[in-house]
This record gives sequence, structure tokens and C-alpha cells, in this order.
Amino acid sequence: MERSVIGVIGGSGLYKLDGLERVAEHQIHTPFGAPSDVVVEGRLHGTTLFFLPRHGRGHRFSPSEINYRANLWVLKRLGVTDIISVSAVGSMREDIRPGDMVLVDQFIDRTVSRPRTFFDRGVVAHVGFADPVSARVQSALRRACERVGVRHHVGGAYVCIEGPQFSTRAESLTFRTWPGVAVIGMTNLPEARLAREAELSYATLALATDYDCWHADHDAVSVDQVIAVLMANVQNACSIVAAVAADPPHGPCPARDALANAIMTAPAAMPADARARLGLFLDRYLPPVA
Repeated sequence: MERSVIGVIGGSGLYKLDGLERVAEHQIHTPFGAPSDVVVEGRLHGTTLFFLPRHGRGHRFSPSEINYRANLWVLKRLGVTDIISVSAVGSMREDIRPGDMVLVDQFIDRTVSRPRTFFDRGVVAHVGFADPVSARVQSALRRACERVGVRHHVGGAYVCIEGPQFSTRAESLTFRTWPGVAVIGMTNLPEARLAREAELSYATLALATDYDCWHADHDAVSVDQVIAVLMANVQNACSIVAAVAADPPHGPCPARDALANAIMTAPAAMPADARARLGLFLDRYLPPVA
């Protein structure tokens, strides 16, 4: 059975991973530019983890400025097999209270200005994305939540907006009418799309910090209260990641072969620079370049 190498993408408030026995730091420039920050490699409960703060240490990048392609490329290059996306979100349901964890299983894309594929400029691929979350990783997160003893919800859709502004009240109320919507955030797309193209098993640990503006009590919540919930959530998230490291994801995942029948462009028609840029993904399936 293939061992799990876990990549943790930290969201708002999570800029380092407590308890990680550091092995190395990796500062790698990718064909898609620089990732958000240095990637920290470490060991936790005998499992290899790579940690990357999505917004950079010090929270330097807005959701629209994050180089999602570089982040996923570098984690793939380092040998990661499973991605845990730790993400602060707003709750879209009364029963999902601030401080709760949500293991979403669907996404709704409302972003408008982000590169959303590795495959462009001469190479076309169409991966399946009907089920965007890996059951393999989500199951590990569920076991970890139960072990840690945090209140959590399994399933539901994550609405991803462009930001950096929050939704209008009209938008928030509209999103709540859509079937299955559970939380709202700004970062999991195109991240999840790119993880699928990179054949990485991906799942989200969503940390509810507050109710979105649809809620009658939203305007009475202070920034200090939201920050307090966020910090408590971050500590719980660290405990959950540690529990996943102790009981890593296992079993098959369709994402591992997402490109098997997805590459449309004939090898002979691929520009040399595109083939080189995408070699990390293509070399498994195409004959060596002469």
C-alpha cells in the first residue's frame, strides 16, 4: 500500500504547524512562478508532512493574489500524495455554529479572475471533477475529528467567492437558497481544481469563524470575537492534523489517475516549452521527449 505523504495548506490564522519535527525547508521556483512561501518539511507521528501557508507568513497575499498553480506544483514536486486544505469560512447554516468544523464534499465556483488550470498554451486536458473531494482524505479527517472530540459536520457545499470583499446581504441570502450550501469562503477554488489536475487527493477542513451576513446576529459580532473563534479553531485544526498524521489516509482514490484519459492534445502537437512546463504531470503518460 502506498504510504501517505501529507501536504497541509494553511489558511487564515494558520501560518505554522505546532509539533512538527522540522526536517528541511524548501524554497523552489516553479514553472508557474513562486509559491506563497517556503515549504516546511517535517515529521509528525512518523508521517511525513509538508506545510505551506496559503497566504504566506504574515498574511501577505489576498485570495485573488495567491499563486495556486505554484502552490500545487511545488507540493506535487515534493512527493505529496494527500492534501489537507485548512480554510476559514463563514457558516451558511444555523446548525453550523462558529467554532465548528465542516468536511465539505462539493464546491460552487463564484471566482472570476484566477488561473484555474495547468493545461493551457498548447496542451489541453479535461479532468473529471464531479466529486471534487477525496473520500480517502475526508475519511481520515472525520476519524481525526472524532478522536479529538470537536464538533464537526460531514458534507455540504463550499461557495467560493472572489473577494477580498465579503458578500452583500443579497448574495448571501441567495447562496443560502442553493441546495446543499454549507459554508462560504474565498480560497478553495481553483485550489481543488488544480489538485485534481495534479492527481493529488484533496479534502477541506473548513473552520467556521462566524455566520455570514445572512444571519440576524451578524452585525452584532465584533472583530475581536471573530478572531477569538479563529484562534480556537486553529488550535483545533492543529490537533486534527496531528491525529491524521497518527492515522493517515489510506485506500484508493480516483484522483490518482485523473489524467489517464484526460489529455486531449497529441504529443507531437505539444509545443516543446509546454511539454517541459507540464512534465511533472505528463511524463507519467507520454513517451520521453527525443
